[in-house]
Amino acid sequence: MSSYDIVIIGGAMIGSSIAYWTSRDPDFTGRIAVIERDPSYEFASTTHTNSCIRQQFGTRINIQISQFGVEFIKDFKHYMGADAPEIRLHSFGYLYLADTEKFADVLRDNQRLQADMGAGTRIMSRNELAAAYPFYNLDDVICGSHNTLNEGYFDGGTIFDWFRKKARAQGVDYIKGEVTAISRTGESVTSVTLADGTEISAGKIVNASGPRANVTAQMAGLHVPVEARRRFTFIFDAAHRLDRDLPLTIDPSGVHMRTDGRYYMAGCPPGDDPNVDFDDFTMDHQIWEDKVWPVLATRVPAFEQIKLINTWVGHYAYNTLDQNAIVGAHPEVGNFYLANGFSGHGLQQSPAVGRGLAELLVHGAYRTLDLAPLGYDRIASNTPLLERAVI
Repeated sequence: MSSYDIVIIGGAMIGSSIAYWTSRDPDFTGRIAVIERDPSYEFASTTHTNSCIRQQFGTRINIQISQFGVEFIKDFKHYMGADAPEIRLHSFGYLYLADTEKFADVLRDNQRLQADMGAGTRIMSRNELAAAYPFYNLDDVICGSHNTLNEGYFDGGTIFDWFRKKARAQGVDYIKGEVTAISRTGESVTSVTLADGTEISAGKIVNASGPRANVTAQMAGLHVPVEARRRFTFIFDAAHRLDRDLPLTIDPSGVHMRTDGRYYMAGCPPGDDPNVDFDDFTMDHQIWEDKVWPVLATRVPAFEQIKLINTWVGHYAYNTLDQNAIVGAHPEVGNFYLANGFSGHGLQQSPAVGRGLAELLVHGAYRTLDLAPLGYDRIASNTPLLERAVI
């Protein structure tokens, strides 16, 4: 069709969640198009994610978003229908390790907030950590923050498939194409133009274009502080397997590791973390030898003998202001909506953000969870929503 009530630019996890939630709202009677430049999603952040969810945040809004994410995962069949599969949440949790009193205080402050909101996070002393997980070397550790309740990893790929499947069943059109221009008249956007010259009129436009968010915003004469940042993932096997699950352990070095089925997974950012081109998926093979493996073997001595099985590079849609999502209508262009800058949290936040954007698109206001703290106003005023325990 040449005209839609809502055009969503980007069909990966966030865009498809918005399409799903909007099209299932009985009060919505319009038409939705999702425009995706690469329907294979070969290079999308969604398909390079580690599919984890945590409640160990330091802000109420992010904890609330994750709590609904857990509810959605556990009640997946309720939301998707009886023919949908069960989604298992592997709840062996995140474990932040603190090697300084300053960061230990951050973890303690965050734990008090999380506990107040019903999360199962607890601060563990070095001795408690050693008793629970005797495979760690804890010589430099002051304490850890750990939560095994509704925190761990899940099958994000299946959820993504079902967002798209149900959105299509509910009447959403998925269009292969690259948006190259957005028409704007004053305080409204009116249409998008694709690379092949096709022009599609739009009542509302949603920017859900991942690391390309600022390119999309610039087409409408706007700006969002989102860049593409590389993140490395390594899958490895161990000659001496641990006798219990390895929590998603965030080492003070910046390397994280966890059990991944029969193998183990580790990841980290590059030492220098610049903005990169959207097609830059260059693996830094030296970082495995120079940083990751030494950290693994030091923290978990059983990992001195390991074999690298697989590697990949994905992109964070990195919000340079505060590494938190930017969600809601743009204050200068009221029918241009943002769902950008998730900085590695997109999969776990997609159920709540998709639901919230749908409410905003259909009803003009949030009805369940107020996502206003993630709005663009903080970008305009340069007022970060700070998270002090990021990965």
